[in-house]
Amino acid sequence: MKSITIQGTKRESVGKKSTKALRDAELVPCVVYGGGEPLNFSATEKAFKGLVYTPEAHTVSIEVDGQVIPAVLQDIQFHPITDRIIHADFYRLSDDKPVVMEVPVRITGRSKGVVAGGVLRQSFRKLKVKAIPANLPDEIVVDITSLKIGNKLYVGTIKTEGYSFVHPDNAVVVAVKMSRNAAKGGAMADDDDEEEVATEGGEAPATEEAAAE
Repeated sequence: MKSITIQGTKRESVGKKSTKALRDAELVPCVVYGGGEPLNFSATEKAFKGLVYTPEAHTVSIEVDGQVIPAVLQDIQFHPITDRIIHADFYRLSDDKPVVMEVPVRITGRSKGVVAGGVLRQSFRKLKVKAIPANLPDEIVVDITSLKIGNKLYVGTIKTEGYSFVHPDNAVVVAVKMSRNAAKGGAMADDDDEEEVATEGGEAPATEEAAAE
């Protein structure tokens, strides 16, 4: 998995006044958990551009006072009005310890159901995976070519190698629904319209591993 570097400065004081001063200076208060005592540091908001404002998944190399810490972003907070980043939590990576991370889903192929006039519905833009750092995938590729109208692709049917999903097997990743045009044309669903798992992916970073510390 690709990694980006965030250069930071260690915070000696973590009180409200110092935190406000950092934000006034357009710096982001950050914490790295895992592997001992938490490390408090600050970084410029622009340092997060390649990490937050991208559909790709990345690990992070945090450089603070000559120390390089491999980590993943676990939580990030935005100002409710300005949408500026106001806080970020990271989790330190260990070569032999699994971590939970969100990975983007990339759809390939053209569904038979879509060709027949159906509509593709994607429930997850990202999926949470659990793996040791070396096995974290850059993306989850799903081929929808065989999906007909009424078919769904479930998490449990996606092949994995070296990682597992933090989702129930019956969570629906994509589904092909009947459109009005297809219904008028007499296209029939091949499967019963089972109840979908109403879950949207990609909204909040995983905190499972950090909480376990």
